[in-house]
Amino acid sequence: MSLKVGDLITFERTFTKRDVELFIEISGDEGIHHVTPDEQGRRVIQGLLTATLPTKVGGDHNVLARTMNFEFFRPVFTGDTIRCEVKIEKYERQEKNRSGITASFLCENQNGKEVLQGNFSGVILNS
Repeated sequence: MSLKVGDLITFERTFTKRDVELFIEISGDEGIHHVTPDEQGRRVIQGLLTATLPTKVGGDHNVLARTMNFEFFRPVFTGDTIRCEVKIEKYERQEKNRSGITASFLCENQNGKEVLQGNFSGVILNS
């Protein structure tokens, strides 16, 4: 898929207890709020696990990230479905084999509440 300025790309994911456990194994982030369920039986998802949503969209388009900025607004819990919308802000051919990209993103939970926003920039190696 060829990208252009203004394109909107969305991705949605529901986080599970197993996701939290796997991320603990990988990151070592085993804060009490990630391992102990709240009164509703939910665990808090690690912030950087939530941040994998926009990076998944970047990965789908072979973006090699140079910068990434995240602003977290509220916690995400196991069982939450998060929808991430990435908007291409800048896309330009830099050389014959690479393009520069800048994008912004917004992630909302199933209740329409913002949980994360930010931006990233990087390069795409063209074949």
